Amino acid sequence: MDTDPAHRLDPVLLHHIVNTLGWPGLRPLQTDAVAALLSGEDAVLLAPTAGGKTEAAAFPLLTAMARDNWSNTSVLYLTPLRALLNNLQPRLHTYAQWLGRTAALWHGDTAESERRRLRREPPDILLTTPESLEAQLISAKTDHALLLGGVRAVVVDEVHAFAGDDRGWHLLAVLERLQRLTGRSLQRVGLSATVGNPEELLAWLQGSGSGRRPGQVIAPGIDIGPSPTAEEGQRHTAEPPPGEVELDYVGSLTNAATVITALRRGEKRLVFCESRRQVEELGQALRARGATVFLSHSSLSAAERLRSEDAFAQARDCVIVATSTLELGIDVGDLDRVIQIDSPATVASFLQRLGRTGRRPGSTRNCLYLATSHESLLQAAGLLTLWGRHWVEPVSAPPGPHHLVAQQLLAVALQRHKLPAADWHEEWNGLTPFDASAQPVLDHLLTEGFLEQDSGIYFIGVQAEKRFGRRHFMDLTASFTAPPQFTVLHGRAEIGHADPALLVEEHEGPLRLLLAGRSWQVTYVDWRRHRVFVEAAESGGIAKWQTGTARGLSYQLTQALREVLLGTDPPVRLTRRAQAALVELRETEGRFAHQDAAVIIRHGRDVRWWTWAGFRANATLTAWLADVVDPLQRPADAYVRLRHDLTREEWAQARRLPREEELPQVSAAAVRGLKFSAALPDDLAARVLAARLVDAEGARAALSRLVRWETEQV
Repeated sequence: MDTDPAHRLDPVLLHHIVNTLGWPGLRPLQTDAVAALLSGEDAVLLAPTAGGKTEAAAFPLLTAMARDNWSNTSVLYLTPLRALLNNLQPRLHTYAQWLGRTAALWHGDTAESERRRLRREPPDILLTTPESLEAQLISAKTDHALLLGGVRAVVVDEVHAFAGDDRGWHLLAVLERLQRLTGRSLQRVGLSATVGNPEELLAWLQGSGSGRRPGQVIAPGIDIGPSPTAEEGQRHTAEPPPGEVELDYVGSLTNAATVITALRRGEKRLVFCESRRQVEELGQALRARGATVFLSHSSLSAAERLRSEDAFAQARDCVIVATSTLELGIDVGDLDRVIQIDSPATVASFLQRLGRTGRRPGSTRNCLYLATSHESLLQAAGLLTLWGRHWVEPVSAPPGPHHLVAQQLLAVALQRHKLPAADWHEEWNGLTPFDASAQPVLDHLLTEGFLEQDSGIYFIGVQAEKRFGRRHFMDLTASFTAPPQFTVLHGRAEIGHADPALLVEEHEGPLRLLLAGRSWQVTYVDWRRHRVFVEAAESGGIAKWQTGTARGLSYQLTQALREVLLGTDPPVRLTRRAQAALVELRETEGRFAHQDAAVIIRHGRDVRWWTWAGFRANATLTAWLADVVDPLQRPADAYVRLRHDLTREEWAQARRLPREEELPQVSAAAVRGLKFSAALPDDLAARVLAARLVDAEGARAALSRLVRWETEQV
């Protein structure tokens, strides 16, 4: 009896795997996924970048498609990025064609003529985003039963990227509506790199539980033990993490450009930066030093990014500089090295980036960190300390998405043209919070005219049409707010997008922008159509974009920063410059950390409690201890600013009676920036954001520590 799971795949697929792809066999993840997916189970498949996750999902589902004669669009493949869809479609279409099937794209860049064709001739696999799937559901042009009524399985690639923010809530709600449309439970398969809580991620992906299938996490060779809490500390394993990592201190972006060009000649390098501004400035500096440079970030046009990625994939001895746009699995060919400028905010992000290397036989995963400041060096050292302990952040959905409840009520009213008042909440199969508990949100929509009712039926109201009706309600399909930007054009060629704040700033002489690594002089601004016309300039361009709301660092990472100040070195190669800079850091900043206690330092009228608890825990402490903290402070990762006249007696009393019912304060500007806040009562919109600032566990851990009071001479 043949017990090889691979032999359960369709024989035609097996033939092509061996003879067309030239594979000697399946990888462990692909082998382990066969039985579960062919039996219809839900699953989360975990593997590092380039670990074969796409094939692990595609081959069994294509086999089931052929075995059970699925027709029309039977598999949805969802990703968070259009670029990732573009990258995956040719590969999935090739696999599908082996069985006489098709795979096609539908996202925001898909031409209307192609959409009309797909409506007439649905593909077997449809690659799309949750936002485009929502648009299909509410579109009057789409025959929902024809295009989507045959869906049997949904693959969610980079599922962790959805689960941690509002796009995840939106995804779950849309999948529940799709399940009602098809009249069957949908098999749900999530693909992810390593996360700290995969079992919870699987439960999240399974949604309401209506018709829930058996499910399992498939992660050969990966420790998927329980995630640590803030107080328990990091997960430890005996083996060192895979990969060669080096940490260097260079002091500036200009010096980083010099190091990259001088030390790594002849290699293909992918450089990650933490902002679009850094990408532009580093790209310009590398180009000035004679390097062949390509750039990728969200404010470059799709055509500009695609040209860069294609050219980089074909070239040697070159550099591509990117933000996280190239973090999520997009194939840019074989890499010799990943270089990280400063540090990402999460270990999970670093693992994604590290996984872009080491794909060729005989090569290893590697990363060179270049810190441009002492602050970024400390953060990099802290993050690499956590990485050395095999610790990865748990992924959890943000609490209280009441704004998305409002969005979904309006979207369903558009999709169905009417919403029965008696059983409106059944549309999401009991998925919390899109259930009967959303009644206060529904009441507000009715009161404010976003929804209207007649004879027991709800339907779209005048206020909803006024707020969200532009472009056939397309703004209603996205769960996030994109900041306004102006399109930058050189002749007819679109280069990218500029922040309008930069266009109105006072400056001497002509305004010059830095975009795509080149300087451009602004010749005309079309304020009505949001367009900026430019011509090439030699130098002097400025790169600047609004960054939105800062999330800050986590409790665990900030605690690791404290450990570094107290003498812990990360388990990586430290250059002599990095070693010297860490010594200097410990000499100058070490007084803010103590081995056995937190430190409160009074320096004149400035009193700071060095909690090392992270941004959210410190915001929580500020709310709980409102009587003793400075009300004018800005939230910080490492400390909370206390009242300048605070006595030790007042402090001791406040610590004993923390007001845990209090939520952090949020600004009116932040509330206005919350998507669909206009469809919520003001106090409820503020509570949505405030609840997302809370880290009660980290705050309690900080309160439990002994405190040392110190006074510095002014």
